[in-house]
Amino acid sequence: MADERDRLRKQLGLPPLPTQITTPVVDERTQRAAMAAASVTPTPISSEPKRYYNYYTGEYVDDPSKIKPRTGMGGAESGGGTIDTGQFGNNQPPGPTGSNVTIVSTYTDPNTGDVIAVYSDGSTKVLSKGTKAADAERLKAEADAVARAGRQSAYDLLFQQFDAYGLGALVTPLKGLIESGVSPAEFTIKLRETDAYKKRFAANSSRIQKGLRALSEAEYIGLEDQYQDVMRRYGLPDTYYSRGDMGRQEGFEKFIGGDVSPVELEDRIQTAQRRVLNAAPQIKDALTQYYGNEISNGDILAYVLDPDKAIENIKRKVTAAEIGGAASIAGLGAGRSRAEELQRFGVTGEQARQGYNVISEFLPQARVLGERYAKQGLGDYTQETAESEVFAIPGSAEAGRKRRKLAELETAQFSGSTGVGALARKRAGQF
Repeated sequence: MADERDRLRKQLGLPPLPTQITTPVVDERTQRAAMAAASVTPTPISSEPKRYYNYYTGEYVDDPSKIKPRTGMGGAESGGGTIDTGQFGNNQPPGPTGSNVTIVSTYTDPNTGDVIAVYSDGSTKVLSKGTKAADAERLKAEADAVARAGRQSAYDLLFQQFDAYGLGALVTPLKGLIESGVSPAEFTIKLRETDAYKKRFAANSSRIQKGLRALSEAEYIGLEDQYQDVMRRYGLPDTYYSRGDMGRQEGFEKFIGGDVSPVELEDRIQTAQRRVLNAAPQIKDALTQYYGNEISNGDILAYVLDPDKAIENIKRKVTAAEIGGAASIAGLGAGRSRAEELQRFGVTGEQARQGYNVISEFLPQARVLGERYAKQGLGDYTQETAESEVFAIPGSAEAGRKRRKLAELETAQFSGSTGVGALARKRAGQF
């Protein structure tokens, strides 16, 4: 038995026991060691009254049956680690503080899995290390690796999506987020917070300020492509759709911010090109004359394409210019206010062209006769009088009667020998 004890002490790195064991003084520590070594009834500490020392808790009890571990010390009562009070039997290795200190119990730490010895002097020692801490570190490392892989995947996907539009450089600065704790779902949010992104998709800020929703990157770039296609088809200079840094087309930002559709853009270009730039020069002159203060440097195309100017308002002004241009082509004239008035009455550019051709045929003679028969109470026959009848606007009926009356007076004066031509028509013609 002694040899076995010495061998165990040697394994634990303890010096061998002296050959002669000194009988220890009977005190609490000695009694705790003795109770751990043999299954005997504890000796009472005092005779009157009889009390026994509970080496598990360090308290005195009056009944030996009460000597047991306190709840929460790791035993079965606490649901924690296990306790073994007889693991070493009579060959318990002495404790770390002396040959008289022995193990009274062992338990397993529920947090770390360590097996811990409790010695008779109340000290403890780890007999074997558990794996719970290592397992926890391993699981944490595995979870971190999975999270990092998720962030890497989110970055790669975002980079691929933007690189397809030539915008990979926008995503590259986010690479550092792979090593951070940012969730993959936040990558797009972080991207949209960068200055480079805000500059590339600047029109979204204007849309939000106007109460419109921000466009996705695909929608935004798709609109740019459609605008460019429209402009190319109508032969606009490439300065209108040239690309800058990261493919930014600054000329399109007003269109996107103003919610201009590709269809509306085409309508604007058609209005400028077909109805003004490629039409008779008198129409362009009239537009410049009427609205020159609104058209910077005479750039009619830029004026028509400005999304801050409503397309319907632009069309009304172009129609007024067409009316003024038609009057000029017919050798007549029409001021801005009269042209706008005729436009409001529904006269179109084509109607104006035909109507002023008719007016130019009889107006000179009608003016002369109006002056000649002024004493008849008919009043002057003016261009506006003719316009009222020809374009069928308010005053048309009265203008027709005046024209026919002048023709009758002229015929009567010369007994039908004078020709009044178009002036004598039943109708001057309405357009």
